[in-house]
Amino acid sequence: MAILGYARVSTFDQQLSQIEALTAAGATTIFKEKVSGARADRPQLAKLIASLKAGDMVLVTKLDRLGRSTRELLDLIERIGKAGAAFRSLGDPLWDTSSSQGRLLSTLLAAIAEFERDLIRERTGEGRKCAQAKGVKFGRKPKLSEYQRLEALKRRAAGETLAEIAKSYAVDLSMISRLAE
Repeated sequence: MAILGYARVSTFDQQLSQIEALTAAGATTIFKEKVSGARADRPQLAKLIASLKAGDMVLVTKLDRLGRSTRELLDLIERIGKAGAAFRSLGDPLWDTSSSQGRLLSTLLAAIAEFERDLIRERTGEGRKCAQAKGVKFGRKPKLSEYQRLEALKRRAAGETLAEIAKSYAVDLSMISRLAE
């Protein structure tokens, strides 16, 4: 069983204090990065997750070092759990998934987050239906008018190449090829 620390900071001074705390708590390997938590691509976090083995413990000084949103945090904790590892936050003692209370807290928050996603999905679906009933069109505005589409089909039927037609309307060749579909 290895204790793997993760330190993410925006300034060098913060990193030093996190490394000291993680080392004092028994972390043998510490993955460090200086990157905003809002960024999805965090290479050191990806390396940490990829290196996990059953029985390992992932250790952070505070929850916000691992994830910036509840959803992201719960997803990461789930990935850690699927690897057979546990998660612990030094600054948040209830967050220790090696304990019954920590697993319960994670499960409850995951259920609440899923419930919230379902409510959002329902509300946006209802809003979309109302907007469509009022005549709102969704999606991009067509690049070609109905007249241009019919004209392009006639030109295509007359033997003009797709490339020539597309160039004359300043659209991709694929758009002209899809007109007959």
